[in-house]
Amino acid sequence: LTLPAAGDRGEPLEGLEQPAQSSQPEPRERQNLEPGSREPLAREAPADPVSPVQGGIFWSRALEQQVPPGFDSQQAASWLETARAARVASLERGGCGRSSNRLARLSDGSRACVRYGINPEQIQGEALSYRLAQLLGIQQRLPPMTLALVEARGRQWGQVRDELRGSHWAEGAVVSLTQWVDNLTDVVAPAPWRSEAGSGRRLQPLAAGELGGLTQSQLVELVQWTDLILFDYLTANFDRLVSNLFSLQWDPRVMHRATSNLHRAPNGGLVFIDNEAGLVHGYRLLSMWDKYNEPLLRSVCIFREATAQRVRDLHRLQNAASELLRLYRTHEPLSGRLGFLSEQQAQLLQGRIDFVHKHILHCKAMATSL
Repeated sequence: LTLPAAGDRGEPLEGLEQPAQSSQPEPRERQNLEPGSREPLAREAPADPVSPVQGGIFWSRALEQQVPPGFDSQQAASWLETARAARVASLERGGCGRSSNRLARLSDGSRACVRYGINPEQIQGEALSYRLAQLLGIQQRLPPMTLALVEARGRQWGQVRDELRGSHWAEGAVVSLTQWVDNLTDVVAPAPWRSEAGSGRRLQPLAAGELGGLTQSQLVELVQWTDLILFDYLTANFDRLVSNLFSLQWDPRVMHRATSNLHRAPNGGLVFIDNEAGLVHGYRLLSMWDKYNEPLLRSVCIFREATAQRVRDLHRLQNAASELLRLYRTHEPLSGRLGFLSEQQAQLLQGRIDFVHKHILHCKAMATSL
């Protein structure tokens, strides 16, 4: 599959949900990771000659240990418990994406982005994507999120009854609360994808032989990107790097611009925000977006071994949907309000798990033959 050539303008597909083309950047969430900033050097030497890859296709343990920590699981669980019990003290416009969303200040002084979906499947997709990340062992890269029920006369929302009227949210709607994090910055796709996609050529696999000359900080970032691309393929999320690839049709420099819904924390770690296009919404639009998602997956031939192991187990046991449902019901009190994947969507998830596993085996065979 070949990506659209730079400058090749095509008519948008009928019914296609297109990324925004505003010249003004959309307000970004500012959310809060563990302390400990790590500023990169202005000129960094190439990485240590010790190989960053082991077994042909896995990032080395030494390199993985350099990846900045994300959201600690115990701290995330504590925040979720607090957010579910807290009263909403105020609601503000701006900073959380769509105009229908709000920035909430909670009674304990913390803040959260409240997302109100254009339709319920977006909030469902956000919640299920968060739990799929947990199933894959990459949840630390996503801000903690939980569901809430909008009830103007209820305990949680009673203080902001007037603001709710102005929001035009439906009474009884399910919204998502996502932890706010300060001082996030934009992220541009790394060179392996930026240069290839921007040239209009086919995306080439990122393999061990392609890493020569990269600095330690570049390698550390690639570790996180390979998890991101695998995750976005499984969820069929079209609202991140895929939306940049789509925009190459009219903006040949788009791969040099910020990646949608991806930010960098002060400690250097990547933060995968706004995952509402994943699973339910993304699966409904597979025919439109898989021509971008699949080449992106094939462009990765190095993986975190723990992520590959989770994929292998889910492939072997053929239980991706049932395990996701178990986590969702166990950890999300309002899971019953939105329901779960349909049988067809559950089969799609398992099929994509199987495809990723097959791709990893292909990468292993290619590495072994060199």
